[in-house]
Amino acid sequence: MIPENLRSADAHQPRPVLWLITAIAISMSLFQLYAAGVQPLGLFYQRSAHLGFVLVLAFMIYPVFGQTRPRGMLGWLIDAAFIVAGFLSSFYIIWNLDEIIARAGWWTATDITVGIICTLALLEASRRAVGLGLTAVGVVAILYALAGSRGALPALGEWMPDLLAHRGASVERLVGQLYLGQEGIFGLPLGVAATFVFMFVLFGAFLEKTGAGKFFIDLALAATGRKPGGPAKAAVLASAGMGSISGSTVANVVTTGALTIPLMKRLGYKPKQAGGIEAAASTGGQITPPLMGAGAFLISEYTRVPYIEIVLVSIFPAILYLGTVYLFVHIVAMKQGMRGLSATELPIVRQVLKAGWQFIVPLVLMVWLLVNNISPMRVGFWAIFAVIGVAGLRGAWSVYTDGPLTRTRVYASLARGGRMVFESLQLGARNAVAVSIACAVAGIVVGVVGMTGLGLKFSSMMVSLSGGNIVIALGLVLIASLILGLGLPVTASYIVLIVLVGPALHNDFGIPLLIAHLVVFWYSQDSNVTPPVALAGFAGAAIAGSKPMETSIQAWKFAKGLYLIPLFMVFNPEIIYGGPMPVVLWTGFTAILGLVAFAATIEGWLFGRMDVISRLVSLPAIAALFWPDFIIEVVGAIAIMFVLAINWLTARTARDVPI
Repeated sequence: MIPENLRSADAHQPRPVLWLITAIAISMSLFQLYAAGVQPLGLFYQRSAHLGFVLVLAFMIYPVFGQTRPRGMLGWLIDAAFIVAGFLSSFYIIWNLDEIIARAGWWTATDITVGIICTLALLEASRRAVGLGLTAVGVVAILYALAGSRGALPALGEWMPDLLAHRGASVERLVGQLYLGQEGIFGLPLGVAATFVFMFVLFGAFLEKTGAGKFFIDLALAATGRKPGGPAKAAVLASAGMGSISGSTVANVVTTGALTIPLMKRLGYKPKQAGGIEAAASTGGQITPPLMGAGAFLISEYTRVPYIEIVLVSIFPAILYLGTVYLFVHIVAMKQGMRGLSATELPIVRQVLKAGWQFIVPLVLMVWLLVNNISPMRVGFWAIFAVIGVAGLRGAWSVYTDGPLTRTRVYASLARGGRMVFESLQLGARNAVAVSIACAVAGIVVGVVGMTGLGLKFSSMMVSLSGGNIVIALGLVLIASLILGLGLPVTASYIVLIVLVGPALHNDFGIPLLIAHLVVFWYSQDSNVTPPVALAGFAGAAIAGSKPMETSIQAWKFAKGLYLIPLFMVFNPEIIYGGPMPVVLWTGFTAILGLVAFAATIEGWLFGRMDVISRLVSLPAIAALFWPDFIIEVVGAIAIMFVLAINWLTARTARDVPI
């Protein structure tokens, strides 16, 4: 039972290997369900077992020489060694946990040897499943920890500038930190991946296999299809809906873009625009509650703010971002004189809801459980069983109403249901491999930062380079996020960056802790759509048949809310923390006004074409809305409303003039 979307990647795998991968993946998902809903496990038991499954799956799915050719004898020998290494290094802790705790720092030679094996296996799994960039970051972190006068690599420490210098660590001390402690590989990032994230990734897999993607797309098309640029607007809504629970921007582009991008091209959007719109919209799915691409769970764990509060405060900023992309789409459609699709080409809302009501029930249940302060891991557990339950009821009803109730039809329906469950269990485990490995490698960086004091050194550099100016500091964070995004997935980029710059943003620049985390998380998303490495843009280009760089530039333009909204959070914290109602309403109004003016200024169009003077006046007025001074904000708002009013009157006059 190999899912269709995985068969191309498994084309060179022998069938027995595919069945073995399926068995391991299903076993992993069942183990996670057991730990989430039946018998919770201790910290090291849960994380060690999770990493063991992940490493074995990674070496099974991703051969040492790549997926485009058979392994061969040499490949099997290498992979077999890594599979054993992954299993041994992860489950060694489970078998010897009591003894390891009792030793309390007096590690044996076996402890150190197995720790080295685990670290090497993890880095190799990262190279295969995530990419060379994240592996290089992990290697550099290890070398940095060992460099120093008292470290294992004293010569390397002589090359470091004084600001980054430290005394260095021995191999034993480093392995104790990374493998045998709670702040390295088995630290908080992997802990979040092994509990909350996996359950919601598995939940998304069940929704995907039961047809939720088509439901979201059809519902979005039914709501917006007749409007100018309807399919593009549907892409924004569908990508937000599916992306908020899928946990992967690229997967979201491939899933929803396969339908929306061809429709956009048929309507008149240029291929690069169609691919860019889908990439920007799918990126929005990663900042849209409830899952936020694992970000909500990590932010909650780092800030100690309850998960449900992270979800609630993220709703309005997500609406602002998606609204900005939606407005860009609308402006492009109006500029090019597009029309919507005809009613005969669109699904009917009533029929879509009738066919897909079962997808709404688990989401409502999930929100209700979260509001009632149930653990997110347990919420994911019950949400998965809710999907299975409503899908089973829907299947039973179809068997009862679609024809004679025969034994053959009942058996066929049960077989389909069983196949769906097993494929979902497998898909969830396979989808979790990359994010879990990324979190484990990020744990290496976190452990090294904690051991060497690099976070404080980085904070000092940031304060020095910015001269204490918060805008320059945020610019440096943005640049750092783009550099990290060249080789790191978003989750790992966020973890590494918040460990390095989070203390400076909060302690030195006075940004509230939660807002500092949200800013870094939002900036980390920009690597999805920013050239030269923009994976979401490249995925959109592949479907649209356009040039990757051109498509990425379009995606970068449409996704500019990723820059402005975090900046607005910093200077207007009421948007996150609330406050007096007049202040909150004013803050929300200026945020919406500024983003509308920004989109109109970039495209040179709102109600009609904007002249050059109006666009030049709008730029400083938009900047004024971000200024933490009420009088300046009012002046900026008045200037923008004046410019937009002129644009509306000019456009209306042009429409009234007879041709």
